[in-house]
Amino acid sequence: MTDNKPIKILVVGCGNMGASHAKAYEKHPGFEICGLVSRGSSNQTLNDALHVSYPLYNDYEKALSASKPDAVCISTYPETHEPYTLMALEHGCHVFLEKPIATTVEGGRRISEKAHVLDKKVVVGYILRHHLVWKRFIEEAQKMGKPLVMRMNLNQQSQGYMWDVHRSLMASLSPIVDCGVHYLDVMCQMTKAKPVSVSAIGARLTDDIPTDNYNYGQLQIRFDDGSVGWYEAGWGPMVSETAFFVKDVFGPKGSVSLTQDQQRSDCVDGHSKADLMHIHHAAIDENNTFLKEDEYIRFDQSPDHQDLCDNEQAYFYDAITQNIDLSSHLNDAVTSLQIALACDQSVKEQQTILL
Repeated sequence: MTDNKPIKILVVGCGNMGASHAKAYEKHPGFEICGLVSRGSSNQTLNDALHVSYPLYNDYEKALSASKPDAVCISTYPETHEPYTLMALEHGCHVFLEKPIATTVEGGRRISEKAHVLDKKVVVGYILRHHLVWKRFIEEAQKMGKPLVMRMNLNQQSQGYMWDVHRSLMASLSPIVDCGVHYLDVMCQMTKAKPVSVSAIGARLTDDIPTDNYNYGQLQIRFDDGSVGWYEAGWGPMVSETAFFVKDVFGPKGSVSLTQDQQRSDCVDGHSKADLMHIHHAAIDENNTFLKEDEYIRFDQSPDHQDLCDNEQAYFYDAITQNIDLSSHLNDAVTSLQIALACDQSVKEQQTILL
């Protein structure tokens, strides 16, 4: 990749995230799509939406052999993440992998170890790490002292195609695992502390999912610095539109919150979009009057979902071409998965899990 040739990338999974990543690759001068892979017809639908017609494949292993990519983008269902990533690494490819990194902690560790042994880059799709507003949110939260209280959620009222997607996801993972890894990663960044225990509850509100899974979950996490966090996620046509977007942190020195103009929970841009940051300072005088007025920061240029995918792929390109050390990146991905899976265990065993 040092000869300035484009990085040949094979896009595997052509649904929502795969389509967004493919569009990012088309725009990035350092990438060249060499094929689109899907089990069904979504690769043809995506091909029709792109500017160039690309080779289409329905078999991942055959696509790897035929297209000879330098890198692979995996945006498939979670149960395929580990085997598909290991196969790509064994073919000498770098990998961009949608979260969660695997469906087991051991699987995540196998990916991390294989990437290290083969000296290949694996970037996990933690989209909030590439969001300027969320980076600022983490920075401001770290100014609020210790311990922190962190409250977040992402509830989605889904119907039509998205309910099909959510039901398929719940064949292998619950919402608090699939989505929770994002926000647990954010909480770990905010506290820079060690998570010590989790407790979670869940409810199965539909017969359309496996009997051992649930489509609503809420978790609580405790850190060794005294910080605590709360997160909830629900998917389905029955989910309430009230209070689906809560992103709020407070500590001894005050609080910081993200809010957004009116959005619907089934709007993908609304999942990460933030229009306003509210910063509150807790310092008071001898009359218990606040010493400093609250700050309100409006983000008129808050990136949309496609912007964030573009940012992710720019980082993936830099990781490959600049040989960025991704050890901590992968360790963080495994850690957030470990916490999320412990929450899932807590729901099913109805007890607190020590980490």
